[in-house]
Amino acid sequence: MNDQDRYLFDLQGYLTIPDAIPADLLQRLNAQLDEMAERETEPDMRTHRFGDLLGRDAAFRTLMDLPPVVDVLDDVLGSDFRLDHTYADIIRSGDGPIGTVLHGGAVPFRASEYYTVTPDGRIRSGLVAVGFNLKDVGPDDGGFACVPGSHKSAFPFPDAWKQLANQHPCVRRVTGPAGTAVVFTEALVHGTLPWRGADERRTAFYKYSPAAVSWSAGYYDADDYPDLTERQRAMLEAPNARYGGRLRARA
Repeated sequence: MNDQDRYLFDLQGYLTIPDAIPADLLQRLNAQLDEMAERETEPDMRTHRFGDLLGRDAAFRTLMDLPPVVDVLDDVLGSDFRLDHTYADIIRSGDGPIGTVLHGGAVPFRASEYYTVTPDGRIRSGLVAVGFNLKDVGPDDGGFACVPGSHKSAFPFPDAWKQLANQHPCVRRVTGPAGTAVVFTEALVHGTLPWRGADERRTAFYKYSPAAVSWSAGYYDADDYPDLTERQRAMLEAPNARYGGRLRARA
């Protein structure tokens, strides 16, 4: 990250990256979601969450290490970060798959979801989410929202403000055209506003953890995906300290 982006991420707890997804990849991803929705949901479906994405089309594996996103993840997680889990949401109207309640936050402390800056000026976060907008998200559409700066608050977020259906003034809508990536620490208070857009909300979520930490109880096996690059294979390692000789010892 450059100095401006680093400052904004530390200030807000999130950063938007315009045009993070190349146009041809975006087209492939939406074509895959078209097929998934037709195959796995009912015609009158209003909202649906598709589980782990890596075992689907290769387009979803390409999404795991796009260069503009990796540049941010390297800075906030360390260059040995790992992919923790993935899913995709479609919302056609109203509430999303997990409702409209804000969650996350710095208090109480959670060992897998935290935010700090080291004495030498390095950002270090627990679980970091990347929400990829696969369709446009306009200012009045709904979708992702957060409380900027809440990742550094010393106090719990008030329960009376958690329901997004009654949006508190401290909540910010985060928008962007298709292809935008929103990178945020899970220590940030965040949630999903009711969807009111003319088109669907389509978001692919990729969640990343520090090398030795896991949020998910399940781990990937890189051998399940023969088309991965070496960098992608490293991102699928189970949580460990990345010590020398570890792969030989496991073999």
